[in-house]
Amino acid sequence: MKTETFSQLDKVIHEKGRMAIMSCISSHPDLSFRDLKDLLQMTDGNLSMHIRTLQQAGYLAVSKTFLENRPHTSYRLTQQGKQAFKNYIELLAKIVSWNQA
Repeated sequence: MKTETFSQLDKVIHEKGRMAIMSCISSHPDLSFRDLKDLLQMTDGNLSMHIRTLQQAGYLAVSKTFLENRPHTSYRLTQQGKQAFKNYIELLAKIVSWNQA
């Protein structure tokens, strides 16, 4: 495997906090901020920063509504986010399978 393969990893997703967020949302669409915070054991500020980065990359869509008169923010992967995450996982699988050969 060439070194270029590793440089192809999406740097936006590759950070462990953002990879965890993408993983959670890809398997549980429309997770709320609180759900993500609880699942990932992140602080409000840390989670917000990672979500903002994923949003700016076009990978996450944010939905702000009210549930029982309380603000409710939820997230889902955009089409671009789904494709980017799929590509990321496929490249990781390729790297892992190469290392096992």
